[in-house]
Amino acid sequence: MIGRRALWLVLAVPALASVVGSAHEIGTTRVAIWISADQYRAEIVTDAQPLADKMAVAWKQIPGNTLGTPESPQPLVGFDELLLRRVTLTIDGVEVQPGVAYTVSPSTPDRAAFVTIRLTGALPEGAQSLQWTYGWTYTAYALTVHRDGDPQPTAAWLEGDQPSASITLHGPAPVVSRFQVATRYLRLGFTHIIPHGLDHILFVLGIFLLSHRLRPLLLQVTAFTVAHSITLALSIFGVVSASPSVVEPLIALSIAYVALENLVVNSIKPWRILVVFGFGLLHGLGFAGALQELGLPRSEFVTALVTFNLGVEAGQVAVIGTAFLVVGLWCGPRPWYRRRVVLPASALIACVGVYWTFERLAFRF
Repeated sequence: MIGRRALWLVLAVPALASVVGSAHEIGTTRVAIWISADQYRAEIVTDAQPLADKMAVAWKQIPGNTLGTPESPQPLVGFDELLLRRVTLTIDGVEVQPGVAYTVSPSTPDRAAFVTIRLTGALPEGAQSLQWTYGWTYTAYALTVHRDGDPQPTAAWLEGDQPSASITLHGPAPVVSRFQVATRYLRLGFTHIIPHGLDHILFVLGIFLLSHRLRPLLLQVTAFTVAHSITLALSIFGVVSASPSVVEPLIALSIAYVALENLVVNSIKPWRILVVFGFGLLHGLGFAGALQELGLPRSEFVTALVTFNLGVEAGQVAVIGTAFLVVGLWCGPRPWYRRRVVLPASALIACVGVYWTFERLAFRF
């Protein structure tokens, strides 16, 4: 029996780790569009390696492999053509072909290598609207639009290859109501947990596994909520800051710790609440990093911050509620619950947390 469980873990950890490794891809791609009287410029900033991997796959799918081979002196010949296969920029409903230029910045201790791609072109006389689609990412990314004469850019959050709303080229920017801001950031906070926050989901599940009873579970969740709300607010207001190269490995380590503790204790100890509170402070810095990628509207700063946090809470409650209904309510009272559910699930989460910790630390060396 032990051998089978060990084999199951060995087979499952790499698969789950590869999925979890994609968590927090939210925020790794940003797009900004600048609009003047007669010109437009779009700038894409994204992690270089994931984009290169996706383009390499698409490269091989081109009939006749017209882009050459990776061994050629100019392996990026045809980059513009390949890039624009999944980037669509339309003006008044007509697709345009922008000029393409790019630069690659090397990796640093704080972040992996990233590429900046600039698309430029002239606006036709009398043009009224523009629409944008970027198909080289499968997760959410921030789009900001800067127009001459506007006091601040407008911001939106797009999912994968979702086209943007029609962007008015001239005249005052459309007024966004407080309700629209609230719903936008509420949704952003929720999607940062489900489906994009797989690391936060694992942490919350680690909290859930040690005790399926509501009272101790609510105590832990409350401590976590209060803590991450504190650092989220302090970080957004510029009171505290921390490098992602420090925060992200520690978040992964918090996942491993909570899961490992589940293996050695069978009930909540007094220090558990303090530990969860401390890790909540770390996760708040992670939430702040994602929120800062999109930015907060100055006119509705507090509304956006509060509703983003509420969206995060809604996502966490959805995770815990689902786990309770699917597992805790029916299996929790069973005598075999700890042996068959808590221990193997915690062991798997711990392995992923350790794997992810070393993976994130690798970017620092």
